[in-house]
Amino acid sequence: MKIKCIALDLDGTVLDSRGRLSEGNRSAIVRAAAAGLHVVVASGRSLDSLPEEITAIRGIRYAVTSNGAAVYDLRERKCLRQCKLTPESVDYILRYTGHIEEVYGERVSYETFIGGKPYAAKEYIEDPVRFGAMPRAISYIQNTRTPVDDIRGFIREHREELDCIDIVVGSGELKQKLWSELERSAEDVYITSSVRQLLEIAHRDAGKDAGAEFLLGMLGLKKEELAAFGDADNDIGLLRMAGIGFAVANASPECREAADRIVASNDEDGVARGIGEILEMNCQQ
Repeated sequence: MKIKCIALDLDGTVLDSRGRLSEGNRSAIVRAAAAGLHVVVASGRSLDSLPEEITAIRGIRYAVTSNGAAVYDLRERKCLRQCKLTPESVDYILRYTGHIEEVYGERVSYETFIGGKPYAAKEYIEDPVRFGAMPRAISYIQNTRTPVDDIRGFIREHREELDCIDIVVGSGELKQKLWSELERSAEDVYITSSVRQLLEIAHRDAGKDAGAEFLLGMLGLKKEELAAFGDADNDIGLLRMAGIGFAVANASPECREAADRIVASNDEDGVARGIGEILEMNCQQ
């Protein structure tokens, strides 16, 4: 069956290690769109933090954002599907994480997305590395997040409007403990992670796979007609759901295991090579 839609993760996949779109990947995306394929963004990013060099490509009309919590028509800037966290889940997350420093001796922080806009604790934005972020992520965090002094109060105030809550955790061990406990005890949530310092929580109906499946239905396409590219844990469901799942060489072991094929890294135009394979396969059918 021919591939008619391509879903692309951004950070660590289409974008290189500096967070930029290479000319090779851009040209491949344009060629795919010119060949009649739907090219869809599938990102953990919120709408307003999608890079312009991606959204400016005429062939990209739809975006699965916030790990599937919101799906947008970029041309009309219209939300097509949204699944917000329940107020009860928000209350539980805040209550459970409110005593982390007392119990574990480690600080956590937060960020949240509302209507496509990202907000984060001011202290995290001022010094992301102190909270576990990689130095190369500093510019992205500081240029996309709106700072909030009392982020827990802000989240509580907007508890009925949240696409997601990201808990910023510096320790990998603590992150896994929080993940296990919240997954076990919090109701109606989907939990994943795209980068080492974030535990990303959305409504249980979210997920990149769910967002992409919604778009496929809207476009009249089958799962077998989808190819997906990713690099992290939040891409695993999408790669498994797609007719062909591609992991870049720099992907996490779990993401690589979920993929049907491994392509070159995000710094070696792996997506462009994968798109080339797809176009060649389509021509042979």
